Amino acid sequence: MPGNRRLAALLSADAVGYSRLMADDETATVRLVTTCRRRISDKVGQHGGRVVDAPGDNVLAEFPSAVEAVVCALEIQEELAELNADLPERRRMLFRIGVHLGDLVAEGDRIYGDGVNVTARLESLAEPGGVCISGAVRDQVRGKHAIRLDDLGDHSMKNLPEPVRVYRARRGDGAPGEAGRPRRRVGRGRIAALGGLGLALVLVLALAASWPAPLGWLLDWTGASGPGENPPLPDKPSIVVLPFANMSGDLEQEYFADGISEDLTTELARNDALFVISRNSAFSYKGESVKVEEIGQELGVRYVLEGSVRKVGDR
Repeated sequence: MPGNRRLAALLSADAVGYSRLMADDETATVRLVTTCRRRISDKVGQHGGRVVDAPGDNVLAEFPSAVEAVVCALEIQEELAELNADLPERRRMLFRIGVHLGDLVAEGDRIYGDGVNVTARLESLAEPGGVCISGAVRDQVRGKHAIRLDDLGDHSMKNLPEPVRVYRARRGDGAPGEAGRPRRRVGRGRIAALGGLGLALVLVLALAASWPAPLGWLLDWTGASGPGENPPLPDKPSIVVLPFANMSGDLEQEYFADGISEDLTTELARNDALFVISRNSAFSYKGESVKVEEIGQELGVRYVLEGSVRKVGDR
C-alpha cells in the first residue's frame, strides 16, 4: 500500500570530520556524538518536531513548521558551540545543518522522497557550525525571529530538473533582514597546522588572493563546457576536496587517507574567503570514476582538488 504524502519541513544534521575523530579516539568520539545527538533530539522536541532517523553521526528530523525548524537549527548550533568551547580544538565536533520544506512520502515512521535528498544536499553546502536553507524555507522565515539570510545563489542538485536557491541562515542583530550574495574582501584567514599538509593549505588559500585567476595545479572545470551549460557559481572561490587515494598498499591505512581529506576540508572551511563543499558530498565520489567537469557541475563548484597519501614505515 503506497505511503501517505504530506508537506513538511525537514532538518538534516551531520558531523564534520567524524572519521578522523573516530581514528583519534573511538571511545571519546562515541561518547561525544551520543551527547550531541541527545542535545539535538531535545531541541527538536522543544520545537514540535520529531527525530525520524539518527544513524551514526547524522540526524534527520521532521517539523510541521518551517519557522520552528530554522529556529531549532540555529539553537542547536548555539548549544553545540557551547559544548565544543570546553574541548580542545582537535576534539571538537562541529555539525552542518540543512533545512528544506518539501513534499515527502511517509511509510510508518520512515520518510522518503526528493525532499529528503534536497535537505541532505543543503546540509552538505553548509559551513561547519552553519545552517543552509532552501528558497522554499526562506519564503516562510523571511522577516521572522531576527533571522538573517545570505543569498548563496542557485545550486543544481542531482535528479532534480531545476536548481534550488540556497540561503545561509544566521542569527541577526536587531530587526530581521536579508542580505544579498556576500561579497567579502578576500583575505588569507587563519591557517591551522596540518603537518605535511601545511604547504597544500597555503597553496589552496592562495586561491582566495588570486581570484578569479585559476591556479594551474587545481582542476578548474569551468572552461570545459560551452556558455550557459554550467550552474551559477558562488561569488567567492568554490572548491571540493575529493577523497585522497591510499597509495600505501595497506587497506588499513584507508582511514588515514580519508582523515587527511577531511582535515583539509575542515581547515579550508575555516576561511570565510572560500566556499567549501562538505565531506559528505565529496565522499560520495569515492571509488568512482567520474570526470572532473561532471563533479563540478553536480556540486556547483569551480575547483576540484585531488590528492594521494602514501605511508612508508613511520613516515
